[in-house]
Amino acid sequence: MFALSCSALRRLFAATWPLAVLLALASCAPPQVKEPGPRAQAPAPRAVTTQPAAPAPLAARPAPSPAVPAPRLEVTAPPPEPVGQAGSPAAPSGPQVVLTPPPGVKPRVTVGLLLPLSGPDAALGHALMDAAALAVFEVADNAFVLAPRDTRGTPEGAREAAIAALEAGAKLLLGPVFAPDVAAVAPLARAANVSVIAFSNDRTVAGSGTYVLGLPPIQPIARVVAYASSRGLTRFAALVPDNAFGRRAAEDVSVAAARAGGVVTHVETYRPGQQEMTQAVRRLASYETRHAAMERQRAALEAASDEASRQALRRLQGAETLGGLGFDAVLLPESGQSLEALAPLLPYYDVDTRRIRVLGIGDWRDRAVVREPALAGAWVAGPSPEARAAFERRFQAAFGRAPHPLASLAYDATALAAVLSSGEKGADFSPAALTARNGFAGTTGIFRLNADGTAERGLAVMEVRPDGLQVIAPDPEAFPDAGS
Repeated sequence: MFALSCSALRRLFAATWPLAVLLALASCAPPQVKEPGPRAQAPAPRAVTTQPAAPAPLAARPAPSPAVPAPRLEVTAPPPEPVGQAGSPAAPSGPQVVLTPPPGVKPRVTVGLLLPLSGPDAALGHALMDAAALAVFEVADNAFVLAPRDTRGTPEGAREAAIAALEAGAKLLLGPVFAPDVAAVAPLARAANVSVIAFSNDRTVAGSGTYVLGLPPIQPIARVVAYASSRGLTRFAALVPDNAFGRRAAEDVSVAAARAGGVVTHVETYRPGQQEMTQAVRRLASYETRHAAMERQRAALEAASDEASRQALRRLQGAETLGGLGFDAVLLPESGQSLEALAPLLPYYDVDTRRIRVLGIGDWRDRAVVREPALAGAWVAGPSPEARAAFERRFQAAFGRAPHPLASLAYDATALAAVLSSGEKGADFSPAALTARNGFAGTTGIFRLNADGTAERGLAVMEVRPDGLQVIAPDPEAFPDAGS
């Protein structure tokens, strides 16, 4: 069975890369494997050392030379034999290929990559595999072997893929993507004493050697709430979808506000649909109560005949409500079309977003979002746009298209595995190495894995302006407790 290795793929890219990559991936992915484009000529990503210093850059690997020998496909080690009784020989399992590396060549390190390469999520799986391949080209040395296996996007498929990767000698598993698949893989990996770095952000499947690399909502929520608190905003509201994500976001903003010395005064939920969103915003704005107060005030001023009352009445022209709101900022954890539909309802129901700060999380780079007047001046927490843009340029140069939003997870996991496999004493995928407190510098900023299986990232705070997002609080270059 074939697997991706750095030495093979470098030679293949230097010669006839499209045909070579198809051959290299043929036995570990379905026929619809996409062909990567030419290798991006960009600096390799940085990795933070285990010393209590700022992240140090990875040495860039030299570009392949046109004079390299003809490409050679490599074969992974044969699957391990079943373990029998103590002292009894294992039964032969058929013809095997035994590789004897030349003197000075490091032993190969196999890392499994579990992705949905077929089924309804195949496009996602191939997008992530392209990002992982880019990391191999840019970071890995010649001893690193990446072995993709198809999960089919199901727990049973993930289980079979994990078994195949472990039998191929994988010392670390990257993926799967979905939480049920991660839950199916984790016990197998744990029994084999192999760690898992999954691409989910579901904290319920993390722990006991399984790490989830996805960004959970609590981190950007905590970042933007802490920044707002530092600017004097202490009363928070939240407008969240009525689903598991929304309920988690509501809990997270309450925790984040308490840590920052603030309080959540109002939370409203909504189901899909414009009518549901409208009613939720009306409740958040206390529109009926404030509108009734305005009508009473107008009636009282109209009944008065003095000049002061007439002037006050003129000042109320165009106003629909009277009275303040019980919060200084409102969190909208949505993005994309849901955010575009929700944001204009705030000023329509007299939530003045010039005075009430809108807070957000996620990717707000869409032009329709930054041009929405209700979101002007909003603060949003997320990965560094500069770091993310650099990765996107390299991916675009290599594959001729923009990366999937989750592609950075596959790149970072593969680059991390490549770095930890190239130590002077050989590969080290131990919990101590994986959870180094200094962490690693990835495609969207610094990140590290925690002992409880969650991932922690350094995030920036941006402000929405007419020309796009402007960083107002940069992402950190190192974790504050990295040296402790």
